[in-house]
Amino acid sequence: MLQESKCTRWWKTTDKMGKKEKRIISLVSGVLLIILYITIFLFSEQDGETSGIVSFSLTKYGAGLWNKLTGGHLTQAMLEEMAVYFEHPLRKAAHFMEYAVMGILVYNVLYCRVAVRRKYLSAVLWVLLSAAADEWHQYFIPGRWASVADVMLDTAGGMTGAFLAAWGLRHAVKVRNRKEKNINKDA
Repeated sequence: MLQESKCTRWWKTTDKMGKKEKRIISLVSGVLLIILYITIFLFSEQDGETSGIVSFSLTKYGAGLWNKLTGGHLTQAMLEEMAVYFEHPLRKAAHFMEYAVMGILVYNVLYCRVAVRRKYLSAVLWVLLSAAADEWHQYFIPGRWASVADVMLDTAGGMTGAFLAAWGLRHAVKVRNRKEKNINKDA
């Protein structure tokens, strides 16, 4: 008799989920992934000046919010300085986070469609190619440039997201299996 894969067992232990439910999860992840791609494309399509203005205004808003939360003691000049200081790190953190979300979504789309040992590597490769394509696209936008460092940062975010997805699914399977064992012992 053929041994079931972890993937098959996962779906069987999640409330006897059938093909329809699997397709729904895959479809929802796919739709969210498409929305994320559109968002990334729209931000990448902005010229250098517009991108800088959007980034600075978001950072300035964050500095103002921080000021309100901490009692409002900072002057306007201090808020401007804070926004300038944090703009680059926050921009890079946003890159990391958007590609971490992409890693989670890609891993979820690939779950039960790719061999167990290849899921993580496939998700990371997918994110790497997406990051490279995004940087290649930015190369042709006035005031923007392509950066290998950004591709590496984005890929690190995707690796982190895929890892968290894999860990989360594994943890969920263990919890479900423990609950099933407890229910079977009680019966």
